[in-house]
Amino acid sequence: MGPVLFTAAVVVAVFVVRAAVVEMRHPGSAVVRWSLLRDARTLRTSAFVAGPLAVVGWLRAGAEGLVWALLVAGLVAYAVSKFREE
Repeated sequence: MGPVLFTAAVVVAVFVVRAAVVEMRHPGSAVVRWSLLRDARTLRTSAFVAGPLAVVGWLRAGAEGLVWALLVAGLVAYAVSKFREE
């Protein structure tokens, strides 16, 4: 499970570093960028995606499948929040 956790950690780190760089250029932008964690529609959508993926992932790959399901749910939440902004 080492490479899977490392890959997921790298993807999360990319988003955090990107948010930090944008925050340094435009103070206050991190609140807007991470507001997806407070948006009910975004959280419902990502939970709707994560549920079936977690079940299938667990059945196919065990704990590694859960890591990928959570990563995909996070990316879906990010995409839904970006779509909602436009």
